[in-house]
Amino acid sequence: MAARQFLSAVSVIVPDYDQALAFYVGTLGFELIEDTRLSDEKRWVLVAPPGSTECRLLLARADGSEQRAAIGNQTGGRVFLFLQTDNFARDHVTMLGKGINFLEEPRTEAYGTVAVFQDPFGNKWDLIQPA
Repeated sequence: MAARQFLSAVSVIVPDYDQALAFYVGTLGFELIEDTRLSDEKRWVLVAPPGSTECRLLLARADGSEQRAAIGNQTGGRVFLFLQTDNFARDHVTMLGKGINFLEEPRTEAYGTVAVFQDPFGNKWDLIQPA
């Protein structure tokens, strides 16, 4: 039997756990999967889009000046995360209504319909519906 592997989480450095939860869960509509206190300063916080079954975002509060400097720029200015949808128009309108900052108008590419948005921490995301 072939091995089965998948990405279970991707770390996103954030300035504050509760600020991040307010956006990702409160505004973007992700589900809170886990919020476990590890110490007075650290928590294990996992969120995921509704219906997601494997990959989660690990919201990691910046620890130290080097990590704080990386908030919102973990990929050197490129799109960092890709939120795939089964209905681009529905989700785009909903996200605009919630005040999510899109950096461009939707466009059609060979791979699908896409628009770049930015979270409040500076991370660039693609909202994408595959072709």
